[in-house]
Amino acid sequence: MANYLASIFGTEQDKVNCSFYYKIGACRHGDRCSRKHVKPSYSQTVLMPNMYQNPAYDPKSKMNPSQLQNHFDAFYEDVWCEMCKYGELEELVVCDNNNDHLIGNVYARFKYEEDAQAACDTLNSRWYAARPIYCELSPVTDFREACCRLNSGEGCVRGGFCNFIHRKDPSNELDRELRLSTKKWLKDRGRDARSATRSPSPEPTRRRF
Repeated sequence: MANYLASIFGTEQDKVNCSFYYKIGACRHGDRCSRKHVKPSYSQTVLMPNMYQNPAYDPKSKMNPSQLQNHFDAFYEDVWCEMCKYGELEELVVCDNNNDHLIGNVYARFKYEEDAQAACDTLNSRWYAARPIYCELSPVTDFREACCRLNSGEGCVRGGFCNFIHRKDPSNELDRELRLSTKKWLKDRGRDARSATRSPSPEPTRRRF
């Protein structure tokens, strides 16, 4: 019985624990969910709910697609460089969804759990763009399961209201630039991220932290 319960933990067959929370780190029912949302005591991933304020969802915004991308690239660069202060960053995911439990959510997956914990401890006392940052450890470590598979193909009929993550991507040039600069920064310090000092990290061209 114990082996069976372990095998279905956090899946749709699990009648006690919420599969959406364990797969995506968020659930549309929130605290009203009939199944448990047990927050992890350790994880490689931190979640910053509603951190990205997407002007595309602001009815007063008059930005064109190019301006919207530039706005997002500035945000993505800021967050990437800030996360690198705490350890080796493996993945940064920003939600493009428009539903309450996913809108603007930012996930940062580190190589080491202790680096994620350090980021979480520090960021909860930080602000970004004149708003406080809320940060928590997330159970999500595999974004292939968390992200909507239709969104990158023919298109998801649910659009921004899908309950799986619709990932918002930076421009290809910025993504390449950040990964190369981070790789060089790690190489220059001979690492493994654990042996390097926490700063300096790759510096963004624009900073709002």
